[in-house]
Amino acid sequence: MERRGLGLLRPLGDDVSAADWAVTAARDFADHAVGSLVPPVFEAYARVFHPARREDEAGRDVQVRWAEVAAANGRRVHAGMQWTAITGSWKYLHEETQPGVWDIEPEEGTLPAVQAEALVQVLAGFTTTAHECFYAVWDGFGAPAVPPAAAKVHMPGREMLLLIGPLSQATTVSTETPPWEQSPSLWWPADHAWCVATDVDLMSTYVGASAACVEAITIAPELETWPIDSGHRITCDSDTLNPVVPPPA
Repeated sequence: MERRGLGLLRPLGDDVSAADWAVTAARDFADHAVGSLVPPVFEAYARVFHPARREDEAGRDVQVRWAEVAAANGRRVHAGMQWTAITGSWKYLHEETQPGVWDIEPEEGTLPAVQAEALVQVLAGFTTTAHECFYAVWDGFGAPAVPPAAAKVHMPGREMLLLIGPLSQATTVSTETPPWEQSPSLWWPADHAWCVATDVDLMSTYVGASAACVEAITIAPELETWPIDSGHRITCDSDTLNPVVPPPA
């Protein structure tokens, strides 16, 4: 198998004190809230939805926004919508599709490269330390480009390996197989101006930042986003505006 190196990223050795602020501030993982992933210390938060995909008549891959899926199923679009609620069934999670609406469900555990690059473009304007960012990668990925001996960050519910490098590397931190598009699990600049989290089990990415930064994220045309509160729950059954579908017995 062809492998790709770390590029401009490097492990931090045994010193993971750069992550202490995030570990200390994060809510308990059992709360299943935005603040369990992104430390609840920021002025505002945004949710970035990972797109679904379908093949058009010409055979091209087309990104499908959650708003389109919700509309096709007569569901409401809002910041806390969940995939099983807007599709109407758990069978659309890892099993069946909705031909004509979407063919491939949103990616779990990684922010797709197109959206990651768009997010980086926005975040670059809201930090003075784009040259020095920290990247925590869930150690369960087992990606060969991340040294297994890299020091671990003990985030609530998730152990992560810590790397450092420029903001430009945010889309290719954990590399296992082509096309090497695994995004980091948690990343932030040295000045703590913002923080981004993509949990391994979720189809969304969450960002904590200033109100101005979150506003810029929510109007970025390449991203489907909503402002959200750090206390908002993130589980599949947390949709409060659409019918919640009970999980299979």
